Amino acid sequence: MEFRVLRYFLTVAREGSMTAAADFLHVTQPTLSRQLKDLEQELGKKLFIRSSHSIILTDEGMLLRKRAEEIVDMVDKLKTEFSSMEDTISGDVYIGGGETQAMKQIARVVKDLKLRYPNIRYHLYSGNEDDVTERLDKGLLDFGILIQPADLSKYNYLNIPAKDVWGVVMRKDSLLAAKDTIQAADLLNVPLICSRQAIKQTFSTNEFADWFGEDFDKLNVVTTYNLAYNAAIMVEEGIGYAVVLDKIVNTSSDSNLCFRPLEPRLESGLNIVWKKHQVFSAATDMFLKEIQAKFLNSLSDI
Repeated sequence: MEFRVLRYFLTVAREGSMTAAADFLHVTQPTLSRQLKDLEQELGKKLFIRSSHSIILTDEGMLLRKRAEEIVDMVDKLKTEFSSMEDTISGDVYIGGGETQAMKQIARVVKDLKLRYPNIRYHLYSGNEDDVTERLDKGLLDFGILIQPADLSKYNYLNIPAKDVWGVVMRKDSLLAAKDTIQAADLLNVPLICSRQAIKQTFSTNEFADWFGEDFDKLNVVTTYNLAYNAAIMVEEGIGYAVVLDKIVNTSSDSNLCFRPLEPRLESGLNIVWKKHQVFSAATDMFLKEIQAKFLNSLSDI
């Protein structure tokens, strides 16, 4: 399987048309069609359903698209890393994480590094713990920012000197909006929108479940989410109350939503993680040294 053919395949999948893809790639349509037929024969699977005006990916085609995108990303990343091996430090740093105020800590590191190494570029990927660690394990990310509780056993990590505060986002015209804080009893009889990571029971300790205590199994969770922006839309439409981290959702004076912290106060720590025995490029190594210097007092050695 040639890398060039994978790029051809991805272009056809993106354009949805053999003609449009051939024009984009500057190859003839018969050449492109023959290359993709050879790819289907090599894999022993039909990748496209062809019509007179468009093509649709089969289930096998969808799987190949996902894997081919990962391969192309990895090759592009490798090329960049080799091209950055010069006297002047340059290159790319890939960072993934959930929605958290701790990103300000990372932004300050980036800001300081940009003054000394302006040729380093930074790429941010947003997702929950499962999304971030999957990409981290595949080498598509250099660093991940994980909100506790999280499984850190596979990684080296630093504690980020920040805490995220849990609370509830609701419409300003809701009954609970009249309260200054939200207690567990307030949430037993209302529809809840919860983070999948916060409520999953795969950790030996789950701060969120511990906060609710024995009433945790009685919660009426009507929707789960991995990004708070989407959860906020559900709240605006009256679906329920979203249990989220503070300062992630817009609750300013021009918003229909408000935030109320949990009582007793519930906070989550954060870690920046990277794979053990990872070989860093010059750019990622410089970033690591900078965060170690910034977060030195909270360094954890696995």
